[in-house]
Amino acid sequence: MLFQVRFTPRASDELRSFRKIEQKQVVEAVKTQLLHEPLSITRNRKKLRPNELAEWELRIGDFRIFYDVDEADQIVSVRAVGYKTGSRLMINGKEFDL
Repeated sequence: MLFQVRFTPRASDELRSFRKIEQKQVVEAVKTQLLHEPLSITRNRKKLRPNELAEWELRIGDFRIFYDVDEADQIVSVRAVGYKTGSRLMINGKEFDL
């Protein structure tokens, strides 16, 4: 089962704020990790407690990709892209609490 991945306008803007090499790293990870089994819990992928951002988190190094899955339509919606510095999550240059 192959899922379609879509970045929301917000996530696209956040992704563009990173350097080109970082953007490529995030996009490659999304393709590798989320096209086939986006609902499988792995070492780098987990379901989050209810929050305003997204239902799932994918960790790629210091980057965090937040996404929701529409199983019926087989669509993965990337809602936000951020990064961790220590225990702080930064999204669009602002600290964010989950």
